[in-house]
Amino acid sequence: MNTWSGTWVAERLGVELAGDERLRGMLGLALRRNPKRAHLLVSNVLGKHVPQAPSVVYGHGVELGRRVRELLGDAAREAVVLGYAETATGLGHSVADGLGAAPYLHSTRRPVAGVATAGGFEESHSHATSHLLLPEDPSLLAGTGPLVLVDDEFSTGNTVLNTVRDLHARYPRERYVVVALVDMRSAADAGRLEEFAREIGARIDLVTVASGTVRLPDGVLEKGQELVARFETAAALEGASGAAPSGSRTPSDRIARVDVRWPAGLPDGGRHGFTPTHRTRLDAALPAMASRIATALPDDAHRVLILGFEELMYAPLRLAAELERTTTAEVRYSTTTRSPVLAVDDPGYAIRTRLVFPAHDDPADGPGERYAYNVAGAGFDAVVAVVDSVADTPALHAPDGLLARLAEHTPHVLVAVVPSYVPAVPAVAQDAPERPATMLPEPLRGPAFSSYAPEEVGWLLQDLSDVTLEAPTEEREEAIQSGGAHYAESLPVEYQPSEQYQRLFHNALDASAARLAHAVGVVTETVLAERPPRPVLVSLARAGTPVGILMRRWAQHRHGLDLPHYAVSIVRGRGIDANALRWLAAHHDPRDVVFVDGWTGKGAITRELAQAVEEFEKAHGVSGFDPEIAVLADPGSCVRTYGTREDYLIPSACLNSTVSGLVSRTVLRADLVGPDDYHGAKYYRDLADADLSVVFLDAVSARFDEVTEAARAEAKDLLAADRTPTWEGWAAVERISEEYGIHDVNLVKPGVGETTRVLLRRVPWKVLARAGAGSDLDHVRLLAEQRGVPVEEVADLPYTCVGLIHPRYTRGATGADGTAVTR
Repeated sequence: MNTWSGTWVAERLGVELAGDERLRGMLGLALRRNPKRAHLLVSNVLGKHVPQAPSVVYGHGVELGRRVRELLGDAAREAVVLGYAETATGLGHSVADGLGAAPYLHSTRRPVAGVATAGGFEESHSHATSHLLLPEDPSLLAGTGPLVLVDDEFSTGNTVLNTVRDLHARYPRERYVVVALVDMRSAADAGRLEEFAREIGARIDLVTVASGTVRLPDGVLEKGQELVARFETAAALEGASGAAPSGSRTPSDRIARVDVRWPAGLPDGGRHGFTPTHRTRLDAALPAMASRIATALPDDAHRVLILGFEELMYAPLRLAAELERTTTAEVRYSTTTRSPVLAVDDPGYAIRTRLVFPAHDDPADGPGERYAYNVAGAGFDAVVAVVDSVADTPALHAPDGLLARLAEHTPHVLVAVVPSYVPAVPAVAQDAPERPATMLPEPLRGPAFSSYAPEEVGWLLQDLSDVTLEAPTEEREEAIQSGGAHYAESLPVEYQPSEQYQRLFHNALDASAARLAHAVGVVTETVLAERPPRPVLVSLARAGTPVGILMRRWAQHRHGLDLPHYAVSIVRGRGIDANALRWLAAHHDPRDVVFVDGWTGKGAITRELAQAVEEFEKAHGVSGFDPEIAVLADPGSCVRTYGTREDYLIPSACLNSTVSGLVSRTVLRADLVGPDDYHGAKYYRDLADADLSVVFLDAVSARFDEVTEAARAEAKDLLAADRTPTWEGWAAVERISEEYGIHDVNLVKPGVGETTRVLLRRVPWKVLARAGAGSDLDHVRLLAEQRGVPVEEVADLPYTCVGLIHPRYTRGATGADGTAVTR
């Protein structure tokens, strides 16, 4: 390497990469738009951002696996390898190959309907944080042999510790081995790993290729921000840079398919597990598959790139390595990625060019941009894009899609589609039949459960009022962020508002009642027009419940309809209450069900519901449920059916149970909720003196008459308009997560309602408020003042406000005291 690919950043920022002699050959430096940490380490041997010879990429992983085998000795025969999505999926496969006959599983960010989740964790520094473990064989992780965890970079170790903590609680074992290409931990972080091993009573070894540290001078962040700002515009245009090849052919003329004839039933990777038998089958099929690619390439293709697709790294890597071994062409390998990085065309910079294109696999976190780095301008005569069948969509072949972008920079583009492997969904065990839906309990109703009138709502929940579930806020937050507990396993202590705060609630309700009534009218009229004649309202407890009651009241007041209304539980990461859906399907036509919620933030529950309904219908043979949610307010632009897309105060967000029928958040804990039980919740009867639930409903309902005509007119206009969700909220949350150095979208809560929840129930770090926001934020400012939380005004905020949960337990953040937490 004549010029180190970190020189450009090092010279301008004064960044020093210190470590053993191999480190500079493995890592370069780049910039990203992030005011907390501008520099980015870029691997030259991972095959993600930098095209590399496949033998080099595969060789590094295999060699690490051989070192693990030597370390473990006879115990290697019982080892299981676990890799991290997205960057380390191929590396983990390669380590498993070097280890020998080791089964392999990698985490995934792609939910798969019908496949049970064996675990999950958060990777706080990543753009897409939620990892799922979806093994086809549930016993894969249940053994007692060594577990080998593979990531591309070991920095603070938080992700690995979170994973081990979660899995060790389920499947304790005596030994773990952490494998990474580079170890960049500080001395303090190295000590944490040893301390954690003692804490759980297990041995944890670390195997890496190289180690070192990054030294940052004073003022590096400010300099980095200035550099990024200067080159940002150029980076945004980088996707369109580079002249298209000359000639009369259009890009579509340069694109062709090649059928590699992937073996039937062979998994495309380790998303659901990859066994030694699978590896043997792949080894046998590789020569013929690579030969088909070679035959499809033009004779003059002397420099060829095999381009993988996000988590699909191993299959393209093995195809590339076989092509490199059997042809005279110069073969390189890299993959597309979710990660946005600034591109600067300089030999001393790690990311020279960037292609930008829309996501093309219908991702669970909504539409967004994807990237291919260092492909444009690299002189490839042909690019072979290898994708799985889930990603072979119209978006892949669109004029702005990946294939068209590649065709602008190379004369020949081949697309090879590998079948996406989906395990067969196991049938329900015959010795443990489900309780018939007709035998499930009837809904709970007031006044026995909740302060709402019995006809207003039926709760498809079980009453856990006599169980102690509350925990101090700080304790809950630490358990949730560290991976030790799920948020639905406990309850926050109910916040009791001061007299000043209660006055703010009443003032806000007086000021917004008509606006709320208008939004209720709009969303209800829309639902009645689209789902005649008698929809069944099913609120997502608990924020959706007051809205569902108001919609029911509107339908009764304006149309004389007595709509059924129920409340059910949905839990992020664990889905909707399947028993509640079974009860609904037994008592109503699923096609009549309309799910209702209060508001959207970034759209996490919207996606959760769609996935959960699909899984439920496949598992139970029920069809007809429409997973679309009707909401009062949709500031995140996540749904089609809404009362407004403005982000303003909905007073029911101001309080906890005292504006929600005195009912708690829902609870899902294995020792309390059995396979035939509904999710649980508590009824806080002791708070009756502070209850404002009916006061809120009556104040809004009293304004129905004055807003009727305007609401019906707006609903009519909306029914004729294009209401396709844009998911603007999700994009904004990703940007805010990056800009504020949190790198965990689950800690960013956008909108007035979600910000209020952060201040009431979580450990808030700061509040971002749109400059000039008025009285809608009076209660937020008061809560922030009472909790000592700074409120920062932001000029271009897409929401009225955003609440940031304290990232003290995550990596890649800065604490509230200003202390840097290194990645």
